[in-house]
Amino acid sequence: MSTQSTRFAARLMVAPSVLVLLVWMIVPLGLTIWYSFRIFRLLSPERTGWTYRNYTWFFNAPDFWLALVNTLLLVGGVLIITVILGTLIALLIDQPVHGQGALRILVIAPFFVMPPVAASIWENLFMHPQNGLFAALSRGLGYEPILFLEDYPMASVIGIVSWEWLPFATLILLTALQSLSSEQLEAAEMDGAGALNRFRYIILPHMTRAITVVILIQTIFLLGIFGEIFTTTQGGPGSASTTLPYMIFKQAIVAKDIGRAAAGGIIAVILANLVAIVLMRGIGKNLDA
Repeated sequence: MSTQSTRFAARLMVAPSVLVLLVWMIVPLGLTIWYSFRIFRLLSPERTGWTYRNYTWFFNAPDFWLALVNTLLLVGGVLIITVILGTLIALLIDQPVHGQGALRILVIAPFFVMPPVAASIWENLFMHPQNGLFAALSRGLGYEPILFLEDYPMASVIGIVSWEWLPFATLILLTALQSLSSEQLEAAEMDGAGALNRFRYIILPHMTRAITVVILIQTIFLLGIFGEIFTTTQGGPGSASTTLPYMIFKQAIVAKDIGRAAAGGIIAVILANLVAIVLMRGIGKNLDA
C-alpha cells in the first residue's frame, strides 16, 4: 500500500510539469496544423478559407525535392565528418601531453560560437575569394582561388556546420574513451595486439554507445540548420544550397505566405520523426546493449 501511495504522490507532483510541457508543445503544433490548411497570406489578407493546396504546392515545387536532398546531405555529411574526426581528435587529446587541459578547451571552444558568427568568420576570413586565407594559400601555390560559396555551396555549408559540431562530438567521444579501463588495453598490448587491433577490437566497440548518442542528438539539431545558410549562401546559387528549413523561411518571410510555411513546417516535423524512427531502429538498440 505504501508503494502505491508513493507512486501516486510522485505522479501527482510530476503532473503539473508534464501538463505545462504538453501545452507548450501541443498548442504551437496545433496552430501550425490549423494554419497549414488555411489561406493566410500577409500580402493579400482579404483572401481566406480552407485549402489543402499548401501541401500540394510544396510537393509540386521544383525546389522541394532538391531541398529535401540537400537537407539529408547536410545531416549525413556533418555526421560522417564529426564522428570520424571527433574519434581521431578524442584519441589524440586523450594522450598524456603537457597543457592537456588548455588543449581540450581550445578543441571545445568552437561549439560556443553562435552559428551566424561562425558562418561569417568562415565566409570572410577563410573562404573569401579575395582576402580569405584559402585564397592566399591558392595564390601562393600558383593556383586561382576557389570560389567555395559559388562553386561548392553545399560542401561549404557542410564544412562550416561540421566545424561547429565537431567539439560536441569530440567531448562525448572523449568522455567515453576515458571510461575505458587502461588495464584492458595494457593486457591486449602485452598479448601482442598492435595499435590498430586495439582500436578495432577494444576501443571502437567501447565507443559504440557514445557514437550512437552523438548521431541521435546531432541529427535532431542538424535537421533545423538555418543560420549558416542564411549568413553565407542564402540558399544559392539558385537553389543549390536550399534546405527544407530555408525553403520554409522563404515562404514565411519573403513570400509572406504563412499557410505554405506552416505546411512546410508540418512536412519538416514528419521528416524529422521518420529520420528519428529509422535511427532508433537502426542504431538506437546500441543504447540498450
